[in-house]
Amino acid sequence: MKPEELEAARDRIVPDVVTAGLSVLFCGINPGLMTAATGHHFARPGNRFWPVLHLSGFTPRRLAPSEQDELLTLGLGITNVVARASARADELSPEEYREGGRILTAKVERLKPRWLAVVGVTAYRTAFREPKARIGPQTRTIGSTRIWALPNPSGLNAHWTAATMAEEYGRLREAAQTTPPEPTPADPTWGHAP
Repeated sequence: MKPEELEAARDRIVPDVVTAGLSVLFCGINPGLMTAATGHHFARPGNRFWPVLHLSGFTPRRLAPSEQDELLTLGLGITNVVARASARADELSPEEYREGGRILTAKVERLKPRWLAVVGVTAYRTAFREPKARIGPQTRTIGSTRIWALPNPSGLNAHWTAATMAEEYGRLREAAQTTPPEPTPADPTWGHAP
């Protein structure tokens, strides 16, 4: 892709890949320019999201960014803390992160995924004003939705290899498999004490 095509994608909004009742809603920091230019999340070739998703057992094979809609059939989805595309996450202001956290909270309250997985602990810390948050499950919830902070899959994150990231993503996958879904009015046990 030509540099001018990437630059033209700056500030674009990339649609979420979501539906109600997901097992895990993955939440990126914000779309990069390659994502905004293609309309496919985590599209930059050096981004390790798609390989790590497969290595951790979330997907039966390595999906290409263009196959992102297949995640919905697996109970998975993608959104972002900040909707607008930029070349780098450090172009975002703390105010944008906090506003993004408010918007994300409303989205999670509406969609009710079992887990919200924020891929980037620094983004989670800023968006939710949790400066001491660490990678892993968080004590904060959004309604019945649990939160897990995951390592950022960007190729720039040299602290984590694909293998160590896959281990952490795998911990979330195991937790998501053992977390019972919230009962709904269509569930015969809804409204009844166990």
